[in-house]
Amino acid sequence: MKYSKGFKSSIVRRVVERGEKSVYQVSKETGIGAATINGWIEKHKAGKLGMDSSDDLTPSQRGPGEKLALLLESKTLDDSNRGEWLRQQGLHSEHLPLWEQELAGMVQDKHNALKTENTNLKKEKKQLEKDLRAQARELAIKEKALADVAVLLTLKKKHRNLFQDEEN
Repeated sequence: MKYSKGFKSSIVRRVVERGEKSVYQVSKETGIGAATINGWIEKHKAGKLGMDSSDDLTPSQRGPGEKLALLLESKTLDDSNRGEWLRQQGLHSEHLPLWEQELAGMVQDKHNALKTENTNLKKEKKQLEKDLRAQARELAIKEKALADVAVLLTLKKKHRNLFQDEEN
């Protein structure tokens, strides 16, 4: 997944400059591998990861995971620090509520899709159970008919043997 330079730099800042959390903690919070974060830190130390606000991705081009991480990070900031943080990320204040609505819509769509799939699976299960009961009834009828035929064949043999003995 491609992350914007601003996002990478915000993750590096959380570990290096602020020193508030370890690589492992940030990795666990963001879902980004610790090795990836360590690679970004190494690039930062080598001067290859710019910490300025220039970004190669526009806010609309960011992925859902990055949007969620930025939204969560923005919730931890107070109003006085949020403005500077937004500038560092190359964002405007209206992006955050829009992203929140977008992500909520995605979650709702996923929920609806799962609900529909669950309903369809329940219907399919009921139909399969109905078919199974019908097959079981049919099998019981066939077994009874087979038992009747076996009784008739047995009686037929006994009947022949009985009359053959009388003729002799």
